[in-house]
Amino acid sequence: MYYIGIDMGSTCTKLVALDETKNIFYKKVVPTGWNCVQTAEALQKELAAEGINRENMRCVATGYGRQAIPYADRTITEISCHGKGAHHLFPSDAAVVIDIGGQDTKIIELKNGAVQNFIMNDKCSAGTGRFLEIMAGVLGVELCEMCEIARKSTKRVSISSMCTVFAESEVISLIGQGADKADIARGIVESIANKVKGQVGHVQLGSSRVYLTGGLCEVPFILEVLSERMETPVMSAPNARYAGAIGAALYAAKQ
Repeated sequence: MYYIGIDMGSTCTKLVALDETKNIFYKKVVPTGWNCVQTAEALQKELAAEGINRENMRCVATGYGRQAIPYADRTITEISCHGKGAHHLFPSDAAVVIDIGGQDTKIIELKNGAVQNFIMNDKCSAGTGRFLEIMAGVLGVELCEMCEIARKSTKRVSISSMCTVFAESEVISLIGQGADKADIARGIVESIANKVKGQVGHVQLGSSRVYLTGGLCEVPFILEVLSERMETPVMSAPNARYAGAIGAALYAAKQ
């Protein structure tokens, strides 16, 4: 029996298949695209190619598009799945999990693996991965390239707007003033770190360890700036991008 977790986010869809020993047998990340049902069907074909089908799997779906996965046996909220997956990846008595997604940023407080509290940003894209993608586009680079450019910054530039549209105008204005691209890039990354820090302030951090999940956890510079801004180490793991899908798969194993 295989236990499948699918985390269908607004930008990317993550799939994890666990075997009976709860080890990852297969994983995949694909763009969600405009048609969630088609994306789900394509993933079902991928599973079939690995010998996984309706007869030998249980599937739990989570995330923005969880209702669009017709072969899911159950749907569970992303807060529960991210919390369970994060505790599996980062087992600790007390933890605060930061998940920066394409549409929202979630702050989840865990105690012994159980969700105690959570905070989500509003529907504005400021403070999300989409915000960074838009800003990188204004600078004419890819997101990861923008972060590497930001490392070379020698002067702090502030991006103060809380709105993506106004922040974009700020960046364009700074470009027009001849500001260094590295300084602007650093200001953009620090802007999102400041927004995340403000969200984390609404949960009880205390001595909890802080972990980052979501696609941005694969960008080392994001972890560095978050750690600096929050004045505590922000850690991650190789499979942290799949935390929601892992949590969903673990729920499938409990069915």
